[in-house]
Amino acid sequence: MNLRNIFKSIGPGPIVAAAFIGPGTVTVCTLAGVNWGYSLLWAMLISILITGFLQEASGRLGVVTRKDLSQILKDSDLGALLKWFALPLVLLAIGIGNAAYESGNLTGAALGLEVIYEAEDLIPGSFELTPVNLFVGVFTLFLLWFGSFKTLQKVLTGLVIMLSISFLITAFWVLPDLSSLAEGFVPSINSENILLIASLIGTTVVPYNLFLYASLAKNRWKRSEEIGAMRKDIWISVILGGIVSMAIIVVGASNPSEEIRSAVDLSKGLELTLGPAAKFLTAIGLFGAGITSSITAPLATGLVVCGLFGWNQEISSKPMRWVMITTVLLGITFSSIGITPIQLIVTAQLANGILLPLVSAWILWLSAQKGILGNYATKKQGIIIGIIIWLLTLALGIKSVTLVFT
Repeated sequence: MNLRNIFKSIGPGPIVAAAFIGPGTVTVCTLAGVNWGYSLLWAMLISILITGFLQEASGRLGVVTRKDLSQILKDSDLGALLKWFALPLVLLAIGIGNAAYESGNLTGAALGLEVIYEAEDLIPGSFELTPVNLFVGVFTLFLLWFGSFKTLQKVLTGLVIMLSISFLITAFWVLPDLSSLAEGFVPSINSENILLIASLIGTTVVPYNLFLYASLAKNRWKRSEEIGAMRKDIWISVILGGIVSMAIIVVGASNPSEEIRSAVDLSKGLELTLGPAAKFLTAIGLFGAGITSSITAPLATGLVVCGLFGWNQEISSKPMRWVMITTVLLGITFSSIGITPIQLIVTAQLANGILLPLVSAWILWLSAQKGILGNYATKKQGIIIGIIIWLLTLALGIKSVTLVFT
């Protein structure tokens, strides 16, 4: 099989991997490695299993029903009260939330570039206009405006491969002790690491990815008989994404610097022991993580908003373009002039904390309904696993809501 055929067989799974390996994941995994060594690798393994299970269920719903989750929600008979609670919650968590998080995505990509080249602010002083953030934002706008779903899939797959190679090479380069690495998969929870465990799972199990994959899967596979291809696509992508996240933890654990607050600090520390190449590899990885998330967040926002309002979800349609452009422009504005939209982020975190257990319960319930999925409904063993996963997402949601208020 040549390279062209391999790319043709790839589904939208890498887009999901691209979405959850963002600057937030890179930062959290870095801090997990720096502060706790390999001991939290087990938490990342659990997050991979939860993500794969939920993403597969959402993809299965998309392929069989020929609708994405936002369309299923809009057309459901949940009752007026419950529906009018759910719809604004989804818009808050995904619509407004992604607009707020977009500034972090763009900033993360810019930090990757600034590891190699530090550009001066265009307007110095209290009002700072950062040219690198502006460049990354304009590049993202260009891809979303002129690209098709197939083009974006190819670009994102290439970027995921690029950032994966950079982090994996760095992880192998630091030569971790295999026995210590194996001990990291033994669960260990205490009052000091519980917040970081919640963060590791929370940056991987992302509500908007569930909506995103259902929409992309229904467009990629037209027949229910293709469920097997969908499952292969999403599980391979999620597992590979998880391995990359683990590699970041390994790199963080091997860093010699005493104080690490971001992946940029990590690159500087690695440069002292591994040479200049380590800095470039970290820069490539951080840029790839930021730019992929800066593309997928507006894309998911457009699909969700257009699905909820019954608008055209073609990427070239006016509704999709306006929603995506608005999301990116808000991100450019916040990141380029140094504004952190704290209130929007807190609101989005609160909505996400409530949304995750609700959406996961809804997806798991729908995926077990034979009246909806027929022979493709979740079997008894899957239902038991689903209940355990839902309890974990409920605990994660409660923790997220608690953090907002504390």
